[in-house]
Amino acid sequence: MEFDYRREVAGGATLATFLFTSEVLADNALGDPVRRSHPMLVPAGGGVGLPLAVMLVGYTGFNHKVLSKSSMWAETLPERIARCTAEGAIPPAVYLWPSCETRLGGSQYMNSPGTGRYEDFLIDELIPAVEAEFGCGGEGRRVIAGKSSGGYGALRLAMQRPGYFSSAASHCGDIGFDMSHLRGFADALTCWEKYGGPESFLEKLPTLKLGYSEHAGIECLAMASCYSPNPTAPLGVDLPMDPATGEVREEVFARWLSNDPLQMIEEPACAEALRQLGLLWLDAGHTDEFALQWGLKRFSKRLTELQVPAEVEFYPGGHFDTDHRYELSLPLLLAL
Repeated sequence: MEFDYRREVAGGATLATFLFTSEVLADNALGDPVRRSHPMLVPAGGGVGLPLAVMLVGYTGFNHKVLSKSSMWAETLPERIARCTAEGAIPPAVYLWPSCETRLGGSQYMNSPGTGRYEDFLIDELIPAVEAEFGCGGEGRRVIAGKSSGGYGALRLAMQRPGYFSSAASHCGDIGFDMSHLRGFADALTCWEKYGGPESFLEKLPTLKLGYSEHAGIECLAMASCYSPNPTAPLGVDLPMDPATGEVREEVFARWLSNDPLQMIEEPACAEALRQLGLLWLDAGHTDEFALQWGLKRFSKRLTELQVPAEVEFYPGGHFDTDHRYELSLPLLLAL
């Protein structure tokens, strides 16, 4: 998680890493490193006076992955943003991709005794350090955006930290846990049974080739570390279903649901926090592989009922290969 990277991209912008050591992540339950390299994109003229765009990656995203090319010809997201900025399609800004991954795949950008204080790390440590170093951001000059679990993180942080961000975008973010997470439980159960139980699966994980089943198995453990941690349990979490029978443990799953934006929006303070945003952008694909479009449909209906303004779009396609959606959201987020 700690490495050096620096190169020039379109428009003379610099794509590099910002090294930072956290105090609030010390002694985190998973033993993850506190010193990490965070990808950043800074325009040719520097960052002084520019907005700060905090970009949150999805589950299993991490700092190396943000910078790595999957094809000789395809653009990474930072490269795409640099090109669009150079072309005048996106206003200039400093971009930060926080390294908030865990050894289970992700932190959901929240505080949890099962993972660590990632909300505090991001809001109270990392962002202030970046703003001080580059002279960017500050009150009324910060925006946040993310995809999938990153979209969830952007929406959650906008609700939890009112006024901290001026605008927010959630691209196919996690909403509607009763549909999106529940449908993955069967695959997780099958995975755990295949490897002799969740404990055995976790021990063997570093040596496994991850297929669909294995991904479901580790994702369920990761979400449990965020939503239903239990330091006294063998795995450090309460599982939302019985690994032997598949029976859903309603009292545990209720803890997951309390973190669902569909339930969070019922808190008056959360709804009011979203009303304070200059822009709230929400989207999902019509054929999202995790059924997140249905959670967004319900969330959008509730926003309308609560008189919370939002730009909501449903686009052709699914959950993957959606970097182009930032070309629509970022110009609006940064125009405010």
